[in-house]
Amino acid sequence: MVDFEWYRSFCTIYKHQSVSEAAKTRMMTQPAMSQHLTALEAEVGEALFIRTTRKITPTERGKELYSQLAPLIELLENTTMSFKATSLPTMSVIKIGAAHEFFSEKILPQLPKYNSCTISHFGTAEQLLELLKEDKLDILIMSKRFQTPGVEYLKFMDEEFVIVAPSDYEIVEFDNLKLEEQWLSEQKWVSYGLELPIIRRIWREHFKKRPQIRPIHVIPNLHMILKAVEIGAGLSVIPTYLLQNSLETGRTKVVYKHLKVKNELYFAYQLKNKHLPLINEIISVIREDKQDQRV
Repeated sequence: MVDFEWYRSFCTIYKHQSVSEAAKTRMMTQPAMSQHLTALEAEVGEALFIRTTRKITPTERGKELYSQLAPLIELLENTTMSFKATSLPTMSVIKIGAAHEFFSEKILPQLPKYNSCTISHFGTAEQLLELLKEDKLDILIMSKRFQTPGVEYLKFMDEEFVIVAPSDYEIVEFDNLKLEEQWLSEQKWVSYGLELPIIRRIWREHFKKRPQIRPIHVIPNLHMILKAVEIGAGLSVIPTYLLQNSLETGRTKVVYKHLKVKNELYFAYQLKNKHLPLINEIISVIREDKQDQRV
């Protein structure tokens, strides 16, 4: 007789294409996860994955079984979690983590809509994730996904970064990337850090190399970097959600609009809290703000 847990383990392995990663996600040992798969394959009567030294890939029978099982397991798990949520205590305070610039632009304006008290934490994705794992945060918005047992990620939005200059900055136009890269390398730059975060991404993505520049100013705050660009301190890379007012009032302009990069932003929360009403409320309110901007 098939154990339901075998099905859950099979679907998790299928999603991660890895027994070890699936074991971490389900908080099981790797041998136990392998036993579930072996038992299910014995019950089915054929292999569900092709195993190599580096990865496993589903067989045609594995693909067929996953397409049948995945929606059923998701429905059952959601129903179970909904029942649990009704017996969980109501959260009177919710702890939110985000980069302070994102919080200022996207979360702070929405605070009056929340039906709870909030405690906010700011920091890097790594710092905030540690707080989440320690139950010092309930939900965070981050641009990285880490394979962390018990933590679930939900796609929120894409943030776009562009090169920005003061409005009166003289931009030399070229018809090829090499000359654009050479000209940009000769300019003064304001950076979030000495390691050139995001600036480095643009160089690697578009010029296929590391930037050979040294920032003239390092300011670990995007609002202050934008202000520095506006007063003529140099060029920088800024997310577009911070730029609207500055562009509309003619204080800055975008340089080489095709040289842009995107980050995916995610909500992260502990799986055990997935169906808590306030978690879903916070997500809904923040998403409403994103939808309002599209209207």
